[in-house]
Amino acid sequence: MGATSDEYQFKPHERPMMPGSPATPDHPVPRRIAYFCVGSLLGLTGGFGNALVVANLSHIQGVFGLYSDEVAWLSTVYVMTNVTMSLLLIKFRQQFGLQRFTAIFLLGYVALALAHIFVHTFETALLVRAANGITASGLSTLALFYMIQSMPPVHRLKGIVLGIGVPQLATPLARTLTSGMLEAGNWTSLYLFELGLALLSLAAVALLRLPPSERIRAFEPLDFVTFALFAPGIALLCAVLGQGRIVWWTEVPWLGYALCGAVVLITAALWIEHNRANPLLNTRWLGSRDIVRFAVVAVSVRILLSEQNFGAVGLLTALGLNNDQLVSLFAVVTAATIAGIAVSALTLNPANIERPIRISLVLIAIGAFMDARSTNLTRPATMVLSQALIAFAAVYFMGPALLSGMLRALSRGMSHIVSFSALFSITQSLGGLGGTALLGTFQVYREKFHSHALAQSISLSDPLDAARIQALGNAYGRVVQDPALRQFEGVALLSQQVTREANVLAFNDVFLVVGTVAALTFVCLFAIYVRDRIRGHDPMAETLAELARRRAQAQQGTPPAPASSNQEKQ
Repeated sequence: MGATSDEYQFKPHERPMMPGSPATPDHPVPRRIAYFCVGSLLGLTGGFGNALVVANLSHIQGVFGLYSDEVAWLSTVYVMTNVTMSLLLIKFRQQFGLQRFTAIFLLGYVALALAHIFVHTFETALLVRAANGITASGLSTLALFYMIQSMPPVHRLKGIVLGIGVPQLATPLARTLTSGMLEAGNWTSLYLFELGLALLSLAAVALLRLPPSERIRAFEPLDFVTFALFAPGIALLCAVLGQGRIVWWTEVPWLGYALCGAVVLITAALWIEHNRANPLLNTRWLGSRDIVRFAVVAVSVRILLSEQNFGAVGLLTALGLNNDQLVSLFAVVTAATIAGIAVSALTLNPANIERPIRISLVLIAIGAFMDARSTNLTRPATMVLSQALIAFAAVYFMGPALLSGMLRALSRGMSHIVSFSALFSITQSLGGLGGTALLGTFQVYREKFHSHALAQSISLSDPLDAARIQALGNAYGRVVQDPALRQFEGVALLSQQVTREANVLAFNDVFLVVGTVAALTFVCLFAIYVRDRIRGHDPMAETLAELARRRAQAQQGTPPAPASSNQEKQ
């Protein structure tokens, strides 16, 4: 097989599933608990890198004196670098080993967290955020490995669910905890907190290392050509999605040029991969029916989950609330997220791994339809149940979705893992960025529609409207003596109320669309499930059988047969 990072000889059941992953020896219970704690710490550390910025964009905007389009780059550049790193990280681990991988990414993360404290310009902050996206990708992988080590052999798949779920806690925790940090020490306290987590992670990994891994020669020269085309192409696409609704899609020429560049670069990268004997991205498998359906569902659910971070938070912000007043709501969201991770791990059934995805769609639809009844009197307490349902669904869906695709990739051979990792990273990152872009654009259109409709219904000749304007203007009676000027102020206040009501109605439309799309997606998936049962076709059972066969051959030292052309098309 390949040389190991030391001379340790693995037993058959201890050998890693693939080169670059740690071995899975039998650990005593105390050590498993330690692995779980370190995995949780690593997951939260990697997740907080972006969550702290996203949760406090308005505060950071004020500190740096930025426009809205400028501050949006802080989260956009993070996604630009984070989304494509999976193309290289797997092969990096396979060729250079886990210990070097761990040292580089943890030390890099500590250095970047320290750099955050000394960054005082917008340009250097962008560089730090972009580099942070790279290191966070490595930390999420380490968290996954530690979680797998914490589980006994029969529950290793549950460890994957925990490893992918724990980092999702960072977003609600960031909104829950950061208000007190900002009050205590301005924006630098956020970065001190991030640096503290990074140092704790470095110490924890030094004290409790992962088991050794097997190494092979993984990189080929064309891998770097593909990455040099694919990475900037995806970065340009991220820039378009992150900035389009802010600078507006048709107003800024560079958006069109960036989109054209993204199409050309990504197409060129895929063309190279399609004609390679040993591709980094297996385009034939990625274009197969099952994988396309997986990608569509994963992107759709990720877009729908933007209902929380864009929809609910956006509505409450439009009503004049800030992070301090959302602490109780996101404390409940954090609890619901923990419950979703636990339930997803405890109820995981590889034979019916798509059931949690269907249940998540139902929960998203229920939560969105509940939020669609919002008014200008809606407050965080009103949205507790709906947002708890959506938070639960977010993590209840993610682990099984990852496993569903990973098992399909492993059943086709280890060479498909890089392709799947890239696909999953792209669907989740671009799905989240695209969800905000699509829902935000729809909300703007609907706000203009409702503003026009409400304004058309107001007439100064209507006694009720005239009385309302007079009452609003009388609020300035003690400081404004001129009746005409008081009437002008009354009209301005009424205009603000119209805009607020139009925003509420527009967000209600967003919630209705999310609920409807979630319901339709559930109906489609359930129809496919019923059709397969009627035909006696169980794709996941076939996948598990093929995976078991390959695992048995690997343990016996027999090279597994390559996937047939019919398998690639399925």
